[in-house]
Amino acid sequence: MLYLTKLQLQAELNRCLTCKTQPCMSACPVSCNPQEFIRYAREGEWENAVHAITRYNPMGQTCGLICPDKFCMKACTRCHVDFPINIPRVQATILNEHRTQKEGTCGVALNGFRIAIIGAGPAGMAAAMVLGKSGFCVDIYESRDEVGGALNMIPEERLPHSVIEKDWSFIFEPDRMRLLLNSHVEDPAELCKEYDGVIVATGEPNCLALRIPGEELSVSYMDYLYHPEQYRTSGCVAVIGGGNVAVDCALTAARLGARSVEMFIRRRLVDMRISKKEHMELLEHKINANGMMSPEKIEKNGDLLKLWVRRNVFDGEKWTALPNSTIALPYFDLVIRAIGSRADEKNESIPTLIYAGDCKTGGSTIVEAIASGKNAAEAMIATVLHQ
Repeated sequence: MLYLTKLQLQAELNRCLTCKTQPCMSACPVSCNPQEFIRYAREGEWENAVHAITRYNPMGQTCGLICPDKFCMKACTRCHVDFPINIPRVQATILNEHRTQKEGTCGVALNGFRIAIIGAGPAGMAAAMVLGKSGFCVDIYESRDEVGGALNMIPEERLPHSVIEKDWSFIFEPDRMRLLLNSHVEDPAELCKEYDGVIVATGEPNCLALRIPGEELSVSYMDYLYHPEQYRTSGCVAVIGGGNVAVDCALTAARLGARSVEMFIRRRLVDMRISKKEHMELLEHKINANGMMSPEKIEKNGDLLKLWVRRNVFDGEKWTALPNSTIALPYFDLVIRAIGSRADEKNESIPTLIYAGDCKTGGSTIVEAIASGKNAAEAMIATVLHQ
């Protein structure tokens, strides 16, 4: 279930200890104050609760559904009593049930400056909100046919695209924003000739290579997660990688009817940077996670694929291949590579060309991308107004 029921929401609201130190706010990358919106919600002041969320987080509902438990929940004082309040889900539920109108730009007049944003993912949307509210005209260039960026690779079971669109509808200001879909920008520096400033928020669009023979027989996680139905199989699926994206690939394959799904992870299972919930989902879907295993090559095996993997060992400092440990697994219908991605090369020689989100910081969470987008917008405002 994506949202809390009324009884569950009230129960979570009542568990808040209203700590004076507000550790949950300190742990939030966008400085949202859970104690504040929980207090308003507990008193039935839903409009104030919504405002307390959205003035800091323009994608509060999306964020509430997928934000990991390592920020506000990890800092929650209830961790020392029983278990943390499910703050992200409380946030998502409040916005889903009680957000009815956008806050608008509070009458801020247009200042005559035009800014281009490349990428309509979390960082780009957050930057657009800050700039729009500050009186800038903003053109958002998005290479795909929908907003959301990498969020659109998250399975619908966890994040319906309608939620992303709903958050965007509360950000979008038609009198000062233009969304240009299917608009790929080859060279961001060229846009600097047309605009007063450019914010690049393109994420990490380049999948990392396995660098093994037969890699062309595999499918990248981007191709798979953007169009999983095209790769549906009732056979066996291998997923190379052990991060959040690899887990999404494995769970999606299982939900689409794969007979078995195996993950191959270079390090130990305890080194997987995934949430407890994701660990449990792997167990629930009977997905076998093979730790300390790396691929060596992929070959055609009739109508199937043969994946050669080896065992790794850790000497306390680095991982190395265990000699004579390679085995061939000849039964896969599909091999998905999900070992990470990288950004395009940055051009940092132009003061009015600013980077935000994953293309600046590397892979991050949605809330960190939002924070980066807001910071980039603030930096752009300072640069443009004082140049």
